[in-house]
Order: sequence, then C-alpha cells, then structure tokens
Amino acid sequence: MRLTAVQLREIVLPLVEPFVISSGRTETRRILLLRLVGDDGTEVWSEGVCGSRPNYSPETIDTAWLVLRQWLIPRAMRLDWDHPSEVRPALEREARGHPMAKAALEMGCWGLAAASAGKSLADYLGGPRENVEVGISIGIQASPAVLAAKARSSAAQGYRKIKLKITRGADIDYVAAVREALGPDIALAVDANAAYTLRDIRRLAELDQFGLTMIEQPLAAGDLRRHAELQQQLETPVCLDESVTSPEDVEDMLALGSGRIVNIKPGRVGGYQSSLEIHRICRRADVPVWCGGMLESGIGRAYNVALATLPGFTMPGDLSPSRRYWARDVVTPEWTMSEDGLVTAPRRIAGIGVEVDTDLVDSLTQRHETVRSPAGSPDQR
Repeated sequence: MRLTAVQLREIVLPLVEPFVISSGRTETRRILLLRLVGDDGTEVWSEGVCGSRPNYSPETIDTAWLVLRQWLIPRAMRLDWDHPSEVRPALEREARGHPMAKAALEMGCWGLAAASAGKSLADYLGGPRENVEVGISIGIQASPAVLAAKARSSAAQGYRKIKLKITRGADIDYVAAVREALGPDIALAVDANAAYTLRDIRRLAELDQFGLTMIEQPLAAGDLRRHAELQQQLETPVCLDESVTSPEDVEDMLALGSGRIVNIKPGRVGGYQSSLEIHRICRRADVPVWCGGMLESGIGRAYNVALATLPGFTMPGDLSPSRRYWARDVVTPEWTMSEDGLVTAPRRIAGIGVEVDTDLVDSLTQRHETVRSPAGSPDQR
C-alpha cells in the first residue's frame, strides 16, 4: 500500500470541565487530526496527542505539524508497504525523536490497513477482548472534600479504577479523603506527572497506607535510576508513564527495577508497533500494562480502545466515554460506558470502528493542509 494524500487539520474542542494536573491546566484542546488516503481509495482518520504547550512532552501540536508536513509524510509517501509494521522503521530512519508526530501518522497507517482489509482495528490487531475495563482520571481539585465527592460519583457510575492527579500540597490529605469516601475495596491510584523528587520520599511513602494500585510517574521523566531507588522504599507499585517512550526504556526499567507497571500510551511511545513490542516485553516479564489517555477526541480513543483489547492489558485504562470530556464528540456513535464500567470494542465498522462526523470537524477546523503524492510542495489553503 502507498499513501496518496494526507490532510492535516487542527480543531479546537472545549472540555466540559477544566482538567488540572501538576504541570498545568487545560480548558480547551487544540487537537491535531490526520486524514489518510491510500492508493486503493481507502480513507481513515487518526489523531496526534501532543498538547498546545510542552508541559507533558517536548512536543506540541505546532512542532508535530511542521515535522509531519516537512519530513514524515513525504517519507511515508515514498514507502510501498505490505504491512503497517514497516512504517515505523522507515520514519525512524529520517527523523530523531518526535514520537507523537510519528505516532499520528504510523497509527493512521494501521487504521488504513485495517480498513483496506475490511477489518475493524481490534480484529486487525488480534485483540481477543470484546469489552475493555474503564478507569477515570480525576484532575487536581480545590479541596479534599471536592475531590472525594467527584471520586464517589465516579465509582457510582461504574468506573473500575479511580485515579487521582496529585502534586505537593494536594496529595496525602486528598487521597485520605477519597479512600475514606470510597472504602477499602475500590481500586484507587494516584498520578503525579513527575511532580516529586527523591527529597519527597518520606511523603510518597505515606501513600502506602491507602492500599493504592499504583503511584504513577512520581519522579522526572526519563529518570529510571531514581525511580528504582524510590521503588525499593515503597510497598505501592510504581507505574511509569512519561519515562517510557520506547521498548528499550521498558527493558531498562525491568533491569533497574524502576517500576512494576507500565502505562502504554501509543501516542507517547511512537505508535502501534512500539506499543506492541512493549506489550510483548511486559507479558514475558509478567508486568501488567494498561492504556492511558491524553484527552483524545473519539478518533484517538478508537485507537486506544482497539489496543486495549490485547491480552496483556490487565488493568482498567483511562478510556472514559465521550461525555466525560466533550459536549459533543467528533465521532458517531459517541463512546459510551456500561453501568459496570466496560467499553465495547466496535467490530462492525472496518477501520477505527466509528464514523467521523466530517461536518462537525469542518466547523471546528482552525487550519488544514494537504500533502499529496508524489511529494512536492504542500497544497496549502
């Protein structure tokens, strides 16, 4: 298969409520969408997960746009591939870094291959699960009481894991309030988004008393040695997020003992091929994985849900339904969750499993640009 055209679009979607983590507050999402066209006429949409600012990752929507238009898309258009697993190595040869930009394009090629084969993305990946367990990520709140009320409401809705964003000054008392509100049996986790250092080791050790399933990314991204030192002092498993951007990072994590759980965000690790390799490594090592979220629209969520049908994803993912984030999503049907906290992987529609509301996307579009094959000057409008 060859790519004949890739359209980049930026849309803007306001969140139904602000989402606050240790590194910043998000009220509106600028979202990068790609529309890929294959040489057999098949079309599919994909999504870039990079944010507006380099607070979670060095990448932003603007750097991804430039890298995709200038280097990655032209390179992909010169590639004639039999299987989408061939795309990632080709992209790696011509550009260092930029995993989120690469993921947007590479995952789109997986979606295109599935659509061309007449299969849903979950079927194409070989994921056996029909339903995926759903967890919720709750941002930093104004007080322990407010957070406890939100956590109690989330548990009542059926979410199978409650994850709390934490930071210095909004951690121990907040988690204590939630644990008291939920009782001892609800799966509870925390996510620091790299807000702490080893100077906080005693404070982080206080979290052991709450019976958490994990402490996600407590220390700086990429710092596997210090995470290993921290894990030795904690009963609670450390889960790595920002520190894992490749299969090699997972191998280093296992060698050093830096964590016991891995959050696989396909957009963070460079796409599906890298995600599948990480999944295989973790299964061999008996390390549980789960699928994290990046405030995706329903397009990006389709890729995450399909990935989470694979057998190694044994913990609930951050795969909340559309209404959790958006007054109106850009896909139909919108993503929903059952009363017992499950999302169903769609298998009746070839490709990503949902239809994109192109009229809504058009109305939300802030800019768009199409790169066509043979690669030349981009068609800008």
